[in-house]
Amino acid sequence: MLRVGLFIAVNIAILALLSITFRLLGIDGLLQENGVDLNLSALLIYSAVIGFSGSIISLLISKFMAKRTMGVYVIETPRNATEKWLLDRVSVLAKKAKIGMPEVGIFESPAANAFATGASKNNSLVAVSTGLLQQMTEDEAEAVLAHEIAHVANGDMITLTLVQGVVNTFVVFLSRVIGFIVDRVVFKVERGHGPAFFIVSLVAQVVLGFFATMIVMWFSRYREFRADAGGASLAGRNQMIAALQRLKSDNAPDKMPDEMAAFAISAGKVQKLFASHPPLEDRIAALKRPA
Repeated sequence: MLRVGLFIAVNIAILALLSITFRLLGIDGLLQENGVDLNLSALLIYSAVIGFSGSIISLLISKFMAKRTMGVYVIETPRNATEKWLLDRVSVLAKKAKIGMPEVGIFESPAANAFATGASKNNSLVAVSTGLLQQMTEDEAEAVLAHEIAHVANGDMITLTLVQGVVNTFVVFLSRVIGFIVDRVVFKVERGHGPAFFIVSLVAQVVLGFFATMIVMWFSRYREFRADAGGASLAGRNQMIAALQRLKSDNAPDKMPDEMAAFAISAGKVQKLFASHPPLEDRIAALKRPA
C-alpha cells in the first residue's frame, strides 16, 4: 500500500507541476488549430507527453522518494543478527525469482508493514517496518519478503507506470476539452483561450484525477493476488497464508494503524474503491483455493 500510495502522490504532484509549467511556457497555445477550434490531435499528443512524463518521472525517483518519505535505513553492512537475516533471506528469494539483488532497508513504524519499489527488476528496494520484525515470526516475515520480491519480479512498478500514464493522458485530454467547452459556451470566448479555459481545465484535471485513481487502485488490487501467488511459490503457500492471517489478526478495526486506515483496509463501500489492497480475507481465500 505504501508503494502505490507514494507513487500516486508523487505522480499527481508532478502532473500538476507539468501542467502549470506548460501553461507558463505558452505550450497550451499549440492546442488552438485556428484560434477558434480545438486541435484534438495536438491535444492528444500534449496530453500523452504530460501524462506519461508524470508517471515515468514518478517511477524513476520512486526509490529516492520512498527512502526520504519513509525514513528508510538501507542496510549495507549488517549491524546485528536481524539485519544479517534480512539480507540473507532477500538474497535467497531474489535468486529464486531471478532478479538482481534489491537494496534492503528498515523503517520505523509500529505497524507490520513492508513495500518494494524501484525502476526495474534489477534496480529495486525492499523495505520492512520495525513493527513487522517485532510482531512476526521469521517464517511469516520471509513470506512478506517473498510477496514484495514477487512484486519486483512481476514488474508491477513498470506496469503500474504504464497504466498511470494512460489514465493521466485521458485525464489531461478530457479536462482540456471540458475547459474549452466552458470557455466557449458559458463565457462566450470566440477566439483563443480565456482565463476560464485554464482555471476550469485545472479544476477538471483534479476532479477527473480523483476518479481515475479508482482505476489505478483496481489494478493495484488485482496485482496483489498475483504477488501473493508469487510469494507462495517462493516461500511456501502455508507461510504466505500464515503471514496474511497474522496481518488480519493484528489489524482488527479497533486497533488499526492510521497509515493502514488511510488506505482503506477496512473501509466502507465507497472507500474500498480507493483501496490499494483487497481485503485480507479475500487474499487468504484465494491462496487456499486449489491451484
